[in-house]
Amino acid sequence: SSESEEEEEEWEPKSKITKRRCLPKKNEAKSKKAAVPRPAGAKKMVKKVAIKEEMDVSLPIAPVEDNRMQLLKPKEEDVGTKPKNLNQKPEVPKKMEINSFQGKNKKSLGSDEKPSTSVPVVGNQMKHEKCEEAFAFDEPPSKKVKLNACPEGKPVKNLGGNKIKEEFEMNWDIVQALSEITNVEPWVCANLINLFQEENTIPFIARYRKELINNMEADALREVQQTLEELRTVAKKTHTTIQKLKKEGKLSSCLLKALLNCRTLEELDHVSAPYKTGSKGTKAQRAKQLGLEPAALTLLQNPVELNLFSYIRPNSKGLANIREVETGVQHILADIFAKDKDTLDFIRKLCQQRYISIQSTLAKVSSKSGNEKDINKFQLYHEFSCNIKNIQHHQILAINRGENLKILTVKVNIPDGVKNEFCWWCVNERWRPKQFLKPEFMRILRSSVEDAYKRLIHPLLCREFRSKLTSDAEKESVMMFGRNLRQLLLTSPVRGRTLMGVDPGYKHGCKLAIISPTSQILHTDVVYLHSGQGFREAEKIKKLLLQYSCSTVVIGNGTACRETEAYFADLIMKKYFAPLDVVYCIVSEAGASIYSVSPEASKEMPDLDPNLRSAVSIARRVQDPLAELVKIEPKHIGVGMYQHDVSQTLLKATLDSVVEECVSFVGVDINICSEILLRHIAGLNANRAKNIIEWREKNGPFINREQLKEVKGLGPKSFQQCAGFIRFNQEYIKTFCSSKKTELGSRALLTKAGALSKKKSKPTPCAWRQPNPLDQTCIHPESYNLAVRFLSLIGGNANDIGKSDMQQKVDAVIQREGLEGTAKRLNTTVHTLQLIIDGLTQPEGYDIRTDFDKPDFKRSIVCFEDLSVGTVLTGKVENATQFGVFVDIGVGRAGLIPARNITEAKLSKVKKRRSLGLGPGERVEVKVLNVDIPRLRITLDLIRVL
Repeated sequence: SSESEEEEEEWEPKSKITKRRCLPKKNEAKSKKAAVPRPAGAKKMVKKVAIKEEMDVSLPIAPVEDNRMQLLKPKEEDVGTKPKNLNQKPEVPKKMEINSFQGKNKKSLGSDEKPSTSVPVVGNQMKHEKCEEAFAFDEPPSKKVKLNACPEGKPVKNLGGNKIKEEFEMNWDIVQALSEITNVEPWVCANLINLFQEENTIPFIARYRKELINNMEADALREVQQTLEELRTVAKKTHTTIQKLKKEGKLSSCLLKALLNCRTLEELDHVSAPYKTGSKGTKAQRAKQLGLEPAALTLLQNPVELNLFSYIRPNSKGLANIREVETGVQHILADIFAKDKDTLDFIRKLCQQRYISIQSTLAKVSSKSGNEKDINKFQLYHEFSCNIKNIQHHQILAINRGENLKILTVKVNIPDGVKNEFCWWCVNERWRPKQFLKPEFMRILRSSVEDAYKRLIHPLLCREFRSKLTSDAEKESVMMFGRNLRQLLLTSPVRGRTLMGVDPGYKHGCKLAIISPTSQILHTDVVYLHSGQGFREAEKIKKLLLQYSCSTVVIGNGTACRETEAYFADLIMKKYFAPLDVVYCIVSEAGASIYSVSPEASKEMPDLDPNLRSAVSIARRVQDPLAELVKIEPKHIGVGMYQHDVSQTLLKATLDSVVEECVSFVGVDINICSEILLRHIAGLNANRAKNIIEWREKNGPFINREQLKEVKGLGPKSFQQCAGFIRFNQEYIKTFCSSKKTELGSRALLTKAGALSKKKSKPTPCAWRQPNPLDQTCIHPESYNLAVRFLSLIGGNANDIGKSDMQQKVDAVIQREGLEGTAKRLNTTVHTLQLIIDGLTQPEGYDIRTDFDKPDFKRSIVCFEDLSVGTVLTGKVENATQFGVFVDIGVGRAGLIPARNITEAKLSKVKKRRSLGLGPGERVEVKVLNVDIPRLRITLDLIRVL
């Protein structure tokens, strides 16, 4: 033991030195100190983050960690935690994490913390951790994943892969870079890097980790995630390039520095382009091979000693006379100037202050040979010029499409003033020679600067501007698509009605499908309404509607939709279907035909003809839009703009993420939902969803969330991500349990559930099989202990969840102590407490979609010809773009409300909006401003949102 004590003393100074090197402040920011552990190589980055956090002292940093700790650790610390210890507690997991990086410093780190009251426990825990887990990367054991799920402002392995992280750093700090690009505070960025690192999903972070992300929206999280991926891609590619150049022996310290400074792929390409193999080399490289580099450097450093005539070799190409030598030197100098970071920074800054425009003109070739119709589509852009600061995203995408079709010629116009000022600055400031220059050398210097600008820098700037404009426009287009898709998926379901779905057609007839309020197919048929048999078929339709007492018809908006709508409107006006009061609505059938021939549809409706399947899909889109639309690949749903011109990988990732967010936030009843819907829950995938369905078929319904852990392939991490979004219908489960004779008082049950989360050992089958009233809420199992304590505080009973009695008790306590006071008393954060209150007070079967719009049901029809300027109509938003919103006003063609006519004053104040814009499904009152009959265009003005 005495030997080990000596060893401890021997190591202590070293560990202190490493700590001092990583973390700037010592006492005042203890919780932050722990919050920023990193492998020893990364001092620069850690410093920055720690300092940033100190600026953010006002944010509830320590308590936040403490809350997460308290939620996720066993319950001993829950009760009676002294406020004094708030700052110390979060350090426990951090120590564990540091240990996993720096094995040698284990003892000294432990001994450092002796003043802490909880040290004996910590000591044991640390020893225990050491043997369980040697390294903290990839998949640590579950409990630890939970413990370190939330360090505040802690940067993590930040360069794509852990190998890179160990070997090299970029010259920029990933937290700082992410913060600058996304305009999100650095401490939030550091937390997000950490949360994404631990494979947390966006719905989980947005709902259950609000205090760590400053209450950000899912859209903003997605943007940060994409930017982080881009930065990591740059870092990864940079290091691949460095390795390649090292292998080829082309890597100089100057080049290494330039590469490590790159933040975008464009910059990286620019720096590494001259060194790519296979090309015949740049002009500068050829001049260097002729041995002219010393001459170029001497001209800048020590021009008095330079004699260019000594470099002439009459028999060598490129050195034959003084002019060739001068040209070679000029090429080398131009290359040096064009790769210099300060020079590029200066020209970029200069461009920001000047008027730089992007111009498009009709291409000479297309005007002779192109298709007249295509050329007319781009009429707006035949003579177009706009400042790059003011150009709209949709204009960029239109110009790019025109250029790809060879209809337009596009160029970036940088004024001559920029060139003149840049050249003056280079010669007189940045590259001013150390000594007096002879006139001929001055001429070389000037022409080198001009050559560098014209041949290298100007094209680079143009590429950078175009690339930035395009990537911004693509991102905005994808975000727009995501917003529209969310709005469509969250359309309010029309429950409790029998519906008739109609897939219109001419030759092959209109396909009918009648579905029950629970989505069962009651009847399918084909009627021929548009081939002179309309009247005979009307009898058939009436008979079906009366037989199934169905009074709602859903018509798909495809071919023959207009005629079918007119047919039904006519019969309704004549009261043909009396005594039924029939109404109809038009629904988008985008993707229905693709779905009807998919393997999923064959599995779901094996005995049905594909044509009839699309009628079923159309009816179900009104009954439960989310459950039906998730079956279709999002990009086929057809809400967005230029979707085929943008990066398909980015589009797919964003849309899949939006679908996951919608399905998770709405929640699914685990015992009745389809496998397709389950796939889209956060933390689940096709395989896990299949296993859940198999388990359900084999063992009967799930009784509580804990049982999910029995499903094959659903580990602690997946359970953590999905548990909060899975619901249990208590009535159904109680019926099931009573038949199995397993009913227990909900009090006992809840304490058992609390004990379950406390013990690591497997619970007894008896406890496993008891329903938990909290499972019907949005409260996460990690917060059940807290929910139980809150219930006892307000004197509530878990069986009263969602009843008015519960609401009154909650209101009484919150009025007395306030939200923050109650949160402090329970030792948690306001966000977590608010979530628990929502979960306890929301009525049973609460659905977030009830706040969204229902389809527009109609009884009559308006024709295109009936429209006149000034007519006021109601309509439904069909699609939103950056230049305006398309509204279906029931005349067969959507009208456009230009973006300038949508102002804040006209939007509904009641509804919480993510952006100044309307989304699919919203009902609006509009006035007709213009009707262009030849081009079938209607311009509308927004009066108000209904």
